[in-house]
Amino acid sequence: MKYTTRKSAILLLSDGTIFHGKSIGISGTTFGEVCFNTGMTGYQEIFTDPSYFGQIMVATNAHIGNYGVNDKEVESGDIKIAGLVCKNFSFNFSREDASGSLEDYFTKQNLICISDVDTRGLVSYIRDNGAMNSVICTDGTPIEELKAALAKVPDMKGLELASKVSTKEPYFFGDENATYKIAALDLGIKTNILRNLAKRDCYIKVFPYDSKYSELAAFNPDGFFLSNGPGDPDPLFSAIEVAKEILANDKPLFGICLGHQVIALANGISTYKMFNGHRGINHPVKNIITGKGEITSQNHGFAVNKEELDNNPDMEITHLHLNDGTVAGMRMKEKNCFSVQYHPEASPGPHDSSYLFDQFIENIKK
Repeated sequence: MKYTTRKSAILLLSDGTIFHGKSIGISGTTFGEVCFNTGMTGYQEIFTDPSYFGQIMVATNAHIGNYGVNDKEVESGDIKIAGLVCKNFSFNFSREDASGSLEDYFTKQNLICISDVDTRGLVSYIRDNGAMNSVICTDGTPIEELKAALAKVPDMKGLELASKVSTKEPYFFGDENATYKIAALDLGIKTNILRNLAKRDCYIKVFPYDSKYSELAAFNPDGFFLSNGPGDPDPLFSAIEVAKEILANDKPLFGICLGHQVIALANGISTYKMFNGHRGINHPVKNIITGKGEITSQNHGFAVNKEELDNNPDMEITHLHLNDGTVAGMRMKEKNCFSVQYHPEASPGPHDSSYLFDQFIENIKK
């Protein structure tokens, strides 16, 4: 067996707390809000999910990299997380259809990673003290320099990030001869959402985050979709206006995650930054309409104000998160519009909520 020596590395939190570990080999520093995901599989999908842009991801699974990477299992064109914190990083992999190692994948995209960290202790600390900005350092930069640089990193609250991950030009997905046409506003859309729509006989045109309603409507779509994405929904003035115009024209509308929050804001319902957020593939949700429970995949650090939603005569709650009672889904009473705070397109993950795509198609048929 070949033994190698790896450089010491640190994770510095904005409150001054330091966690020690080892660099996987890429030298440098990276900044972002530290958060954790409790999923036991699907690390490649997590790393390429645009909703994680600007965040340093802590993996709670003890082993990362053991099944390598597969070019088909991505949610966007490249890695979107700012950095990775893990316990055991596997330089070797043992999966037959893997296209390469996670180490090579990180090296190609210059992702900085710290391993050998007490991730149980770190997650416990974040749970008690909340999500905060942090920096991974693998190049020996002095602590005081890191603290000074970290102090200048903007807080996630009020931060508009959709523009960093949205497409620059419109593009198409699916069969152009499909039965239904969908106009999707890309706030950080996951590829598997597009796959799920295409699988249901949809031809999708994906538009940049700041597109106007007139541009989406010129496609003459049967329905409109507002995607997931990173950052605070409050600064997304253009997307909020698009949602208002879709509703004013009484068109079918479906929103997921950030899109769900944009629909709330379009109806005068505020959003807020959560203490920790929900990130994992085992979150329990109750469907208020059917009374059934669902295990869901979630990834969000902001949520819709439940009290304001309850008091809005045009809206009703359709889904509730069973761990903390936060809003997991809503719909409009007199409009063809609904949205959820979680990810029905989860892969890997639970498929309990994939019916929501069917519900969207049924709404279009009506």
